[in-house]
Amino acid sequence: MNNIKNVILITSYITLVTATTSSNVYADDVTDSINEGLQYYKDGKHTDAAASLNYASQLIQQKKGGSIKSLLPAPLKGWKAQDARSETAGAAFGAGISVEREYNKGSSSVTIQIVADSPMLQGLMMMFSNPMFAQSDGGKLQKISGQKAIIKYDTAYKNGEIQVIVANRFLVTIRGDDVSEENIIDYAKALDYKKIAELP
Repeated sequence: MNNIKNVILITSYITLVTATTSSNVYADDVTDSINEGLQYYKDGKHTDAAASLNYASQLIQQKKGGSIKSLLPAPLKGWKAQDARSETAGAAFGAGISVEREYNKGSSSVTIQIVADSPMLQGLMMMFSNPMFAQSDGGKLQKISGQKAIIKYDTAYKNGEIQVIVANRFLVTIRGDDVSEENIIDYAKALDYKKIAELP
């Protein structure tokens, strides 16, 4: 049974690499790690094989994170932006890829986060399909750039967030502190949701 699982695992990784357009560095590293894993598997060293294949998976996730980072918008007029960051999480932490970038203007800040391929998306999708879930948590449904969005904003504290699910695969969250609701919406509109949806 374990051998069957290992074969399926190896096949899955090969499929991932074939479907991923990588730079030469990533392609070489990924291919080397998979070939190493295959050799370990043939030699019966299943632990080493799994380690090599997991490493290849991390490289693929890093490449995907770089693709998502490139879609984070430039700062709006009068704002400055920090360098974008990306993280990958294993199954123990919900899996998926997370990228984010912070934007600042004086004491005001807005952070855009895009999470891909996370199991947590399934639960959030219920809120988008049933307005009562969103409203019970203080949110309101509104379309932004053709996308369904949940907006939560506290006028007294001048902070809030917008959440958008794109292509049932990506969760986009725009959080703002010491900002107007319009500031958060402007950053939500600055994203290219079509390009996000087209990511492999």
